[in-house]
Amino acid sequence: MAEPRQRRASRNVKTAAAAPKEDQLQRAALDAFVAADPASVKLLSHIRRIAAANSTVLIEGESGVGKDVVASLIHYLGPRPEQPLVKIDCASLPHELLESELFGYERGAFTGASQMKRGRMELAGHGTLVLDEISALSLAMQAKLLRVIQERVFDRLGGTRPVKVQARLVAISNVGLRDAVASGAFREDLYYRLNVVPVQVPPLRERPEDIKPLARKILDQLAATYRRPALKLAPDAVAALMAYSFPGNVRELRNLLERALVHALGNEITAADLPGAVRNFGAKPKKPSLEELERDYIADILDYTRGRKSKAAAILGISRKTLLEKRKKYGL
Repeated sequence: MAEPRQRRASRNVKTAAAAPKEDQLQRAALDAFVAADPASVKLLSHIRRIAAANSTVLIEGESGVGKDVVASLIHYLGPRPEQPLVKIDCASLPHELLESELFGYERGAFTGASQMKRGRMELAGHGTLVLDEISALSLAMQAKLLRVIQERVFDRLGGTRPVKVQARLVAISNVGLRDAVASGAFREDLYYRLNVVPVQVPPLRERPEDIKPLARKILDQLAATYRRPALKLAPDAVAALMAYSFPGNVRELRNLLERALVHALGNEITAADLPGAVRNFGAKPKKPSLEELERDYIADILDYTRGRKSKAAAILGISRKTLLEKRKKYGL
């Protein structure tokens, strides 16, 4: 039977209205991802390819590299960007609370459960559920998650009616899960279920060309937060940032720029506004002069001979008179 013309027209209007919203969501997600370095350009290309699928994704990388930004990008570049993007930090909640937060609970499931509550997995609907810091899951919780991934259903706490999982799963870890498997801290079968599509986010030191545009973007964001004009980066500040290794990655970059913005006096951030660890990173230590080396050597010999000048002169191969002259010269 043909669809009524009015209903078909209404559906077409809704579809047309949804398209600009999807484009807006995708543009916002792309704007949050800086890809100036070849390594980031390659990563973005990989994200675009995998976003269209509904496969489970495992994102790994050092702390502070921006794995959450990658997870959001995978969702918003996917086929259902208008659907919910739900995140849960597995490390921030104890096991008992994490289970109820993830799966929800039925009324009367435990003391204080006065009404049914849907968990994050259910709230994600047909969108994406991001499991951050998944390595923090207890082995018991890992077993429950494995069942969910295998059967695509779960039970609310205190419930008996299975709830179907519709959402795409994205797991995030700042530790290598393969190593966690080897140490017995993570289930091997769950690891392989999660590692369907692996994404490795490189540290900031391996994508140095991202540092300058990232810094500018962060300064613009901080300016909006502090309600003040955006500051520029002086050339010496850029050089210092480019030379630094950023063990804390993008998170560290943001923190030190916020500190610099607070202390900066003019309309730009100079190297002097950056922490000493950043300013002096990679600076070659000053080589001692020959005179400094000679002074230290004579001082060591005098200590060894307990101040006996004749013995010290003999070891040094110089006369006692010369030793006295050098002691006077070097203040020994």
